Amino acid sequence: MAESNETYQGEFYCVKCKEKREAEGRVVETNGRRMAKGTCPVCGTNLNRILGKAAAS
Repeated sequence: MAESNETYQGEFYCVKCKEKREAEGRVVETNGRRMAKGTCPVCGTNLNRILGKAAAS
């Protein structure tokens, strides 16, 4: 899993709250896919959002 200094701010879906939440998270890359990881501001659960494929290097 490659981490970058890039951050993502936007909507995540919290599975525990069953609601969309505005949050900020760091962008990581796994198997050619970019994903944002953050924390739910209400319940503290880890949030994930798939952003799409990373640009080919």
